[in-house]
Amino acid sequence: FPRVGCPGAADIGADCTTLIEMTSNSRVSARTSASPERRDFIREIVAADVREGRVSEVVTRFPPEPNGYLHLGHSKAIALNFGIAQEFGGRCHLRFDDTNPIKEEQEYIDSIQEDIRWLGFDWGEHLYFASDYFHQLYDWAVHLIKAGKAYVDDLSAEEIREHRGTFTEPGTNSPWRDRPIEESLDLFERMRAGEFPDGARVLRAKIDMTSPNINLRDPVLYRILHATHPRTGDEWCIYPLYDFAHGQSDAIEGVTHSLCTLEFEDHRPLYDWLIENLPVPSRPHQYEFARLNFTYTVLSKRFLGRLVSEGHVRGWDDPRMPTLSALRRRGFPPEGLRNFLDMVGLGGKGTSAAEIEMLEHEVRDVLNRRALRRFAVLRPLRLVIENYPEGQVEEVEAVNNPEDPSAGTRKAPFARELWIERDDFMEDPPSKFFRLAPGREVRLRYAYFVTCTDVVKDASGEIVELRCSYDPETRGGDAPDGRRPKATLHWLSSEHAVPAQVRIYDRLFTRPDPGADGDLYADLNPNSETVLQECLVEPALTELPVGETVQFERLGYFCPDPDSTPGGLVFNRTLGLRDTWAKLQAQAAGP
Repeated sequence: FPRVGCPGAADIGADCTTLIEMTSNSRVSARTSASPERRDFIREIVAADVREGRVSEVVTRFPPEPNGYLHLGHSKAIALNFGIAQEFGGRCHLRFDDTNPIKEEQEYIDSIQEDIRWLGFDWGEHLYFASDYFHQLYDWAVHLIKAGKAYVDDLSAEEIREHRGTFTEPGTNSPWRDRPIEESLDLFERMRAGEFPDGARVLRAKIDMTSPNINLRDPVLYRILHATHPRTGDEWCIYPLYDFAHGQSDAIEGVTHSLCTLEFEDHRPLYDWLIENLPVPSRPHQYEFARLNFTYTVLSKRFLGRLVSEGHVRGWDDPRMPTLSALRRRGFPPEGLRNFLDMVGLGGKGTSAAEIEMLEHEVRDVLNRRALRRFAVLRPLRLVIENYPEGQVEEVEAVNNPEDPSAGTRKAPFARELWIERDDFMEDPPSKFFRLAPGREVRLRYAYFVTCTDVVKDASGEIVELRCSYDPETRGGDAPDGRRPKATLHWLSSEHAVPAQVRIYDRLFTRPDPGADGDLYADLNPNSETVLQECLVEPALTELPVGETVQFERLGYFCPDPDSTPGGLVFNRTLGLRDTWAKLQAQAAGP
């Protein structure tokens, strides 16, 4: 049954839960409520409540529905709720809004917990479920009926919509609105006992069918749903709607600041009405703020679920998806996401779309400082150094990370037969192509200068091998006479290279505003994934654990996929090396 009274909520519901200011986990402990760099209207409210004694302990909560994986939008809700609790010495609860058993699965519960921990937060002992409170919620529903503030309605879902009215016209009362209290009590009890089929009856609050706020036009509190619940089994066949379960769960848990996005602003009067008309143990307050969207991205859990079920992607954690699990699988470091959220801040109450390049910039910044460098060749072309001794293998010293001297060096095997990138050679290069070409000298990184002396082609005319000579006086990449080639290439020893599959990812959508013309599917990028089957990598990469991102020199950042095995390496490209956002910022700054 849809969340009656919330225009558009049937599509987004609480999927789009909360986009709020985030704080980098490494910076939280150093910042306090008085810190000006962490000041925003939410924190000012919390600080005032603490300072003036209205709140003795700050309690927040993150309340996801376990009907899908968390996406980028949820990361801000997680960061704000857990961040504020940390900053003010309080606690943050993780509470699953498990009131719709048809769509909920243990897989989603597990993934949500993993995502929160990956971001750097933990709820400790404060893990709760709305289903923990089903008995109490039922008793409170009975309380409303006895007080004449709720009634059992026999209208169908469609009839309820028709009676609700519009934004410009008031609603009309249900013919069952004045049903006797005893009759509603009896019917509600029989609803719980399972006497009626799905959709036959609902329990509605009796508020005001002429209210300008549609959410107050006798909203539905309970619906009949004969479905087995993951936690309560078949104990219940009626389930509370979000608006009834959410605020009351806050009150039961002693939540002081209920933080949610602006689509719930019109629900606040109902949130408050229920708190005022029920004998709840505490009185939480709801505060709203703007959602943050992203270019080239769709943050509708329902649509993302369709992409999965219809086979457009491999799953919720497909690296093209905007889910946190997908970002983790793709190799995004959580610090990069936290830094991005810290940079965009809470903002005002308007809707905005952050450029996805901003997030990628922060991710590159972290990886540039932390990621180890390794060699890989994605489209191999054989290179034979004819004047290099046959059978000889030497080890050259390669830097692990030029941004971090403490990362040290590694030994890379160098031999007569090598692999280089096919794109690093052109037989007839244009004027601004400075890489390898016939008669041209280039530097092999950490090794020697080589000059192309011959090109070998197959019967079809395709280049299959390059013949080169090397200068033995240039070991380490420097020439005694001071000459400096215009290009430095990466390479791999043919004998030591390890085969791997590499998956190259692009935007999932072809335009920054997907669906602007009314069709999200039309904007899906058919080239969002390219799988390269004949790649080669350094031997050391066979021991790289899943989740650790490295830089393939000159190619980008990559990490092992969970599909990877020692005998069948699979790498996902996290990001390329080009930083569009940094370039735009530099251009904006001027000379």
